[in-house]
Amino acid sequence: MKLTIHGAGYVGLVTGACLAEVGNHVVCVDVDDAKINGLNEGRLPIYEPGLEELVQRNHEAGRLRFTTDVSNGVRHGVVQFIAVGTPPDEDGSADLQYVVAVARNIGQWMEDYTVIVDKSTVPVGTADRVRETVRAVLDERGRDLDYDVVSNPEFLKEGAAVGDFMKPNRIVVGTDSDRAAKLLQRVYQPFSRNHDKLIMMDIRSAELTKYAANGILATKISFMNELANMAELYGADIEKVRLGIGSDPRVGYSFIYPGCGYGGSCFPKDVRALARSAAEVGYRARLIEAVEDVNNVQKHRLFEKIAGHFSDGLKGRTLALWGLSFKPDTDDMREAPSRALMESVWAAGGHIRAYDPQAGHEMQRIYGDRPDLELCDSAEAALEEADALVIVTEWQQFRSPDFDLVKAHLSEPVIFDGRNIYDPETMAELGITYYGIGRGNSTA
Repeated sequence: MKLTIHGAGYVGLVTGACLAEVGNHVVCVDVDDAKINGLNEGRLPIYEPGLEELVQRNHEAGRLRFTTDVSNGVRHGVVQFIAVGTPPDEDGSADLQYVVAVARNIGQWMEDYTVIVDKSTVPVGTADRVRETVRAVLDERGRDLDYDVVSNPEFLKEGAAVGDFMKPNRIVVGTDSDRAAKLLQRVYQPFSRNHDKLIMMDIRSAELTKYAANGILATKISFMNELANMAELYGADIEKVRLGIGSDPRVGYSFIYPGCGYGGSCFPKDVRALARSAAEVGYRARLIEAVEDVNNVQKHRLFEKIAGHFSDGLKGRTLALWGLSFKPDTDDMREAPSRALMESVWAAGGHIRAYDPQAGHEMQRIYGDRPDLELCDSAEAALEEADALVIVTEWQQFRSPDFDLVKAHLSEPVIFDGRNIYDPETMAELGITYYGIGRGNSTA
């Protein structure tokens, strides 16, 4: 099939590469000249395991092309995927200006029946707006062309996006058109061969499904973080509690890991947008509001523990920070807990020596050069001349370090573990003062 993806960012690039991998001819359109030039030269704008090889293989095979030529992209595909960003507006709602701009471009250049697919995460009712925008442009052109608008939300986890797309657990398609439904079934048939993973529904239900999915996962995280804060006051161990409740299949173990808060491009933005969209229809989503409030507080828990330990203040002190990205296997630092921590440390007069396997360049882009920050080439290098070690992202390489080396570098043996990857009893045996999340105040 000939398919067009509008937006060569995280969702668009993964979608385009995976659709090309199964034999489709895909054109990715983006207005960013530097991004498209980089992709045509083999440079990806994001880090995602397995994506670079996928893009390179299909680009060399001629099945995946990148262009800034919108008219060429629109005329290429019978199915047009909208996968542009929907950043939060000032009031927390999703900013749809890029989605509407793509809709206008499609209306301007389409010449035959077209299926327009909303792949971006958008509020309920966006398909109607896209439909109206395309119709208005066609009317301006004096053209009466058939088209359908479909909601097909993505459910990709950063760090596992290629696998999620190639082997999905569900494919949600919202449409009121049999013709469009048959085309989408054809698009996704290679990804659901062992059993039918397509879930067909009406458009508004599909739009709400994406927000609902992210909302409930964020709720599980915030709930566990609330319990973790309570466990500290009770003298309980939240990790024992996690095992106790996770063994119940009605709860499960996924997304019940306490920590220093969630971040990234989806959960924070989508939780706010869900609350805002509820307000727009006259409903106050109190639980959703609380999920965000709890997360905002949780992002400061590590700093509170650090400030409590160093009672004489952080001015002149240096912290070794392991992990900058909001989660492992990505370079994404959008709304990452590391940012809240570092900014609090800097405000208190402290210094940061940071290491992340992938996000160093993103850290440099966000904060630039500053005297209270040093980006290090290794986890060990970050420890040099540091007063304490802080774990913010649970990269695999941080899980079993040489603790004798850690102790030798730190001015005092203290670890602040924002992801509970170490065992408090083991830390005590090693003579390390240990602060976890929901595991008591410290153990030494």
